[in-house]
Amino acid sequence: MLALTELGQRLRQERESKGLSLEDLQKLTKIQKRYLLGIEEGNYEVMPGKFYVRAFIKQYCEAIGLDTDAIFEEYKSDIPSTQTEDMPQQLSRVRSRKEIPQHTKGVSKAYDYLPTVLVVAGVVVVGIIIWVIAQNIVSDKNKEQANQEAPNSEVQQSNTQEETNETTAKNDNSKSEDEQSAADKKEQEKEKAEKEKAEKEKAAKEKAEKEKAEKEKKDSGKQEYKEVQKTGRSATYALSGTDAFNLEVTSTQADTWLDVKNGKGNAFFSSILKKGETKQFDLTKETEARVNIGYSPGVELKVNGKAVDLPFDSSKQVRQVVTIQYQPAEAQ
Repeated sequence: MLALTELGQRLRQERESKGLSLEDLQKLTKIQKRYLLGIEEGNYEVMPGKFYVRAFIKQYCEAIGLDTDAIFEEYKSDIPSTQTEDMPQQLSRVRSRKEIPQHTKGVSKAYDYLPTVLVVAGVVVVGIIIWVIAQNIVSDKNKEQANQEAPNSEVQQSNTQEETNETTAKNDNSKSEDEQSAADKKEQEKEKAEKEKAEKEKAAKEKAEKEKAEKEKKDSGKQEYKEVQKTGRSATYALSGTDAFNLEVTSTQADTWLDVKNGKGNAFFSSILKKGETKQFDLTKETEARVNIGYSPGVELKVNGKAVDLPFDSSKQVRQVVTIQYQPAEAQ
């Protein structure tokens, strides 16, 4: 095994202080375990290239909550530079006339004929525009002549249409009055039914909310959460006076390892709890729950919706284990 560099030793200490193994860190960063081990041992030869060394170190630091810029500045002698790696051998893009491919000569000749082609195209476009304008003028004249020849027929047709419309309107009015009356009655009945339904739903909702508030008030008055013992980084609490055991864990500052098991060792959750993520557990059927927190700063616990403090100062004790012994109220 290689001797640790100062940087590797610093990173390993920070990782272990947060209760993370190399496997945990591999899950967080998606970097293979052998590369993470190479960073800690200063064995950069196992990396695909110097660029990956710097990139992997940056991801390692971010995963355990270190300032990347500060680490790169403090341990710059331990981190390889990528300024000269993979530098292209040919930097100049200038090419001599002899290097220009022969097939581009034909393109150059085509550009010589471009002005002539543009002039011809312009003449054609102008001719099309003139022809369209002429067609529009002829069409407008024909329409004007037709309008002057048939004004009387349009007036007669208009008068006949007005008389027909008046007759139709009278018939429609007599029908619409009866239809409107029936529609108004139907609408009134619909509004009455909807109003009665809304009043019933409101009354049922108010009743349910009242019952829920009374139950919560009753439970909150009985629930008791008290410390039983503390030792090392572990603490035990007793939960009593309630018929429910709901646990809620939230991480607000950084990713952390979270392991929640019952008294028999069966795991409910054993993975990374990401920053800003909340996990809820219904443990009402359990008599004991063990909560192992790998990185406690910023972690919040709630029991039955009520926030409870962690047993230790998270700035002094990063990893904490909380055991909660539960006894239902009906069994007391």
